[in-house]
Amino acid sequence: MKYLCLIVFLAIVIAQNSSYLGVKAVSSDGFVSRKGVQFILNGKPFYANGFNAYWLAYEATDPTTRFKITYVFQNATIHGLTIARTWGFRDGGYRALQIAPGFYDEKTFQGLDFAIAEAKRLGIKMIITFVNNYSDFGGRKQYVDWAKTTGQNVSSDDDFYTNPLVKQYYKNHVKTMVNRVNTFTKVAYKDEPTIMGWELMNEPQCRADPSGKTLMAWINEMAPYVKSVDSKHLLSTGLEGFYGDSSPQRKSSLNPVAANVLGTDFIANHNLDAIDFASIHSYPDLWFPNLDEKSRLDFLRKWLVDHLEDAQNILRKPLILGEFGKPTNIPGYTQAQRDAVFTATFDTIYESAQKGGPASGALFWHVISDGMTNFKDPLSIVLSENSTTVNIITEESRKLGLI
Repeated sequence: MKYLCLIVFLAIVIAQNSSYLGVKAVSSDGFVSRKGVQFILNGKPFYANGFNAYWLAYEATDPTTRFKITYVFQNATIHGLTIARTWGFRDGGYRALQIAPGFYDEKTFQGLDFAIAEAKRLGIKMIITFVNNYSDFGGRKQYVDWAKTTGQNVSSDDDFYTNPLVKQYYKNHVKTMVNRVNTFTKVAYKDEPTIMGWELMNEPQCRADPSGKTLMAWINEMAPYVKSVDSKHLLSTGLEGFYGDSSPQRKSSLNPVAANVLGTDFIANHNLDAIDFASIHSYPDLWFPNLDEKSRLDFLRKWLVDHLEDAQNILRKPLILGEFGKPTNIPGYTQAQRDAVFTATFDTIYESAQKGGPASGALFWHVISDGMTNFKDPLSIVLSENSTTVNIITEESRKLGLI
């Protein structure tokens, strides 16, 4: 019996390290592409639910905590999740990826290398975001501050979109990312099929120009640039999905009032050739804190259905729900409420996908590994806890994967 246990143990070790030993891993090989409103993988429509794990590169920077990445990915595949969305940035600060414009910490970059290599080994596709709209982990503010130290006449975070030097910083970062050669797989990021696609920014906004023209001009410049240095990968915006002046009826009926000053436009921002798929997020609890639970759930369904309708009929592109969740710190919160949000979300996505529509999957915010108290917040989920919400995630993800 002890010899059988030893054989099983060795088999597990070999399987976990096969990609580093030159053995081809059993995974979803091939680049994800698109045909009309559908993603295509290996000649077939590709539907998949997934998760956000913005902390991957941070935790993988320290080799002694890389097991957290492995553990989360293994748990994800057990529960039918096959897309991970994560940050391809950490601008300045502790464990920075980009220490200063054009200068990178190799240890942190190797952390991102490891996360991508593990995703490759375990058959998970990745969506990687180039920069943050917010000052968390640097973001637009850090780019503008860097420019300011060189004497540039910049004063607002929104100068990120217009200052020539800041725009060059961004392009340089994109170029560095796509040309990075993974130290584990020896494959350049731009040639890595594990990466499903890039996002220009996490939740881009421009309050300085509510008309949307400034952000639109930036996307019109940066999206083709990304494609010029990486023609193999899909690209999206990272938008929350708020409507702009190109859709006045949707803007008045769907947008939270506070969103009308953010300078975004779901239709216009996605309606250019260099953008391959639409991005939306969904947080009715945060957008409408004074609404009752039923009204927020009704809004959630309408938010998804209307965006899917526009992706089908106007954009003619796939759509991914890049973030959604149910925070536990909402007054009157119950587990049943979180379950209802996840069920309504997944059911709406599945209904569209089953008909060959543009819904490709939903990525909840966010997954953490056991004991990760430093990243625990009201939206975090630990898959190994096997809560009722996790059971819903598992059932719905396997169902979607069977289409």
